[in-house]
Amino acid sequence: QLQVVESGGGLVQPGGSLRLSCAASGFTLDHYRIGWFRQAPGKEREGISCISPDGSTNYRNFVKGRFTISSDNAKNMVYLQMNSLKPEDTAVYYCAAAPRIQSMCGSAGQLAGYLEVWGQGTLVTVPA
Repeated sequence: QLQVVESGGGLVQPGGSLRLSCAASGFTLDHYRIGWFRQAPGKEREGISCISPDGSTNYRNFVKGRFTISSDNAKNMVYLQMNSLKPEDTAVYYCAAAPRIQSMCGSAGQLAGYLEVWGQGTLVTVPA
């Protein structure tokens, strides 16, 4: 059974950092792209970053220079390092997995295509 599980969310002061983790099981990152998404209260879910099996990455403009996505294929883990956090980063953060041949991680930084599996999300709160 394909599954991804997020962890690492929490309360952090503005300017602080958090590292989110996405643990994949039932498939290998060698054949899947992973995307990070977030949904703020009252807003639609939005993609923020994605990574492909070859390690190539893309980011939405509003997180470029602050967030870094990385993967450890041996551990089947994907990470999102978030620095210089702002109150507007407050959201539930999700990771999703898509088969490489049925998806793309384009320059816009949002994973697109057949998003086969989603996690349950982890809450990040950055108070104003």
